[in-house]
Amino acid sequence: MVGNKAIHILGTIIAALQEAVFPTRCLVCRAFLKSRQQKSLSLDFQDRASFNCPNRLLFQSLMTGFLCPTCIKGFVPVKPPICSVCGIMFKSREGEDHVCGECLTSPKKFRISRSPGIYDKEFMAVIHCLKYKGKIQLARPLGMLLFSAFISLWGINSIDIIVPVPLHIKRFRKRGFNQAYLLVRDWKQIAENLNVRLPDISIDTNVLIRNRWTDPQTGLDRKKRMTNIKNAFSVNDKAIIKNKKILLIDDVYTTGATVNECAKALLRGKAEYVDVLTLARAV
Repeated sequence: MVGNKAIHILGTIIAALQEAVFPTRCLVCRAFLKSRQQKSLSLDFQDRASFNCPNRLLFQSLMTGFLCPTCIKGFVPVKPPICSVCGIMFKSREGEDHVCGECLTSPKKFRISRSPGIYDKEFMAVIHCLKYKGKIQLARPLGMLLFSAFISLWGINSIDIIVPVPLHIKRFRKRGFNQAYLLVRDWKQIAENLNVRLPDISIDTNVLIRNRWTDPQTGLDRKKRMTNIKNAFSVNDKAIIKNKKILLIDDVYTTGATVNECAKALLRGKAEYVDVLTLARAV
């Protein structure tokens, strides 16, 4: 008993010293946070009750311990009216959802695309921390945010297979992970923790492959993005996706060129339809 007590006291002292010497900083602005201890991702009852609404309050619950209060407030949720196809949020805050001009002139291969947040400022910086700085501890809270969008926007039997957008093998080796997969890998556990009924949806990281190297899409205009990514994907085993309802997962929807090419390949493989869910939507 004495030994355990001594260990506990020593642990408390070490934690206090760590707090003093190496205090936790906001991942975006680097401001010091009040507590080194990150918030548990087992949401309280009030949070669970509103979990099916990916709003700023949910973002705050998930990101406390990673971001300062100021940066948390920078999150802008996607709200209607939006394009009923690509999910872009219209500048006008009046009217109902309708198809945007881009989707009318250039019909998409996917059925619908949705995102919980706007790709801007603090949220963009958070995604960059995960994607480019290797802060994979963010995958869990961001995955919960994405899961919240899924259960609030899709019917329980509307998806058969979840397919993360694949990386080229060279980029995967350099980065060490596929951020799209990290966002969905814990969905079954999250559903169990929140007592959310989730049908037997498989996550397949092999059926869609990136069959050629492409330059990074960042910095390219719409036309160059479409040319860069054209015919970059193919289906490895058509039998897996034949007549299946596919949910395609990616981190960001910018012009939609990447997810549209993925959807094209999946439909050639005889998928019934392809829907898209990304963490953020550019405006």
